Amino acid sequence: MAKRKAHKPGGKPAGAPPKRGRAPKGGQAHWLWGGHAVLAALANPNRRCERLVLARDQQGAWHERVQPLAAKRTDVAQGIEVMGRADLERLIGKAAVHQGIALLATPAPQPELQDFLDTLPAESPACIALLDQVSDPQNVGAVLRSAAAFGASAVVTTERNAPHETGALAKAASGGLEAVPFIHVTNLARSLDSLVEAGFRCLGLTGDGEAMLATEVDTPRIALVLGAEGTGLRRLTAERCDRLVRLPTVSALTDLNVSNAAAVALYEAVGRGRAFAS
Repeated sequence: MAKRKAHKPGGKPAGAPPKRGRAPKGGQAHWLWGGHAVLAALANPNRRCERLVLARDQQGAWHERVQPLAAKRTDVAQGIEVMGRADLERLIGKAAVHQGIALLATPAPQPELQDFLDTLPAESPACIALLDQVSDPQNVGAVLRSAAAFGASAVVTTERNAPHETGALAKAASGGLEAVPFIHVTNLARSLDSLVEAGFRCLGLTGDGEAMLATEVDTPRIALVLGAEGTGLRRLTAERCDRLVRLPTVSALTDLNVSNAAAVALYEAVGRGRAFAS
């Protein structure tokens, strides 16, 4: 394992909001689709929205839900547009599972990792999921959804060989993209060093981990590191982890889909304690 620097206590006062001012890479407006993704994006004041479109055959299902949100915005220039399903699919692509609703919007601003860490109240509990070059937007979106569901603090991934915000990712995230900071970093290994300085214990998930995850999540700040399907954690990433851990699978099929593994791990690290505390 890599030599660690001493933890530097600190952090902003409780309640300090994270900075979310950096426009993500490729910050041009793009189409979002699906009910949860569109409704959450409309409710996010940090997004700029340009067009809101409903399919005519599903207008009744969505109009009452989107109208109050759209009415609070001044940036949806044409109001709520209604068009035929075929016209909507020509606009956003036939492959989009749109549920009769789509929104043209700029990507949500996201913080830099260090800015995010600086806003965490000193010594407060936190859990962050880090993805080591996970490239499938459906998987990354599903991880964001689980992160939002279980109360994780952020999802971190790499600038290269990993997706930025897309319509497919936002649909899979089902609103999680608006609820959880989605941070891209240039160097994941160095970012793990920064997390250790901020008091996080970094646990790398792998099928041949030396310990069970459940025995290693008894510290207030946890960073869960997951690798890409097939290749797993890269060597430098694994070396920066404080410990390599595994999930308690019982069959020869020990490797879960990365989004499923993330959901189980996030429940173990965050959700289980909340369940027993309630």
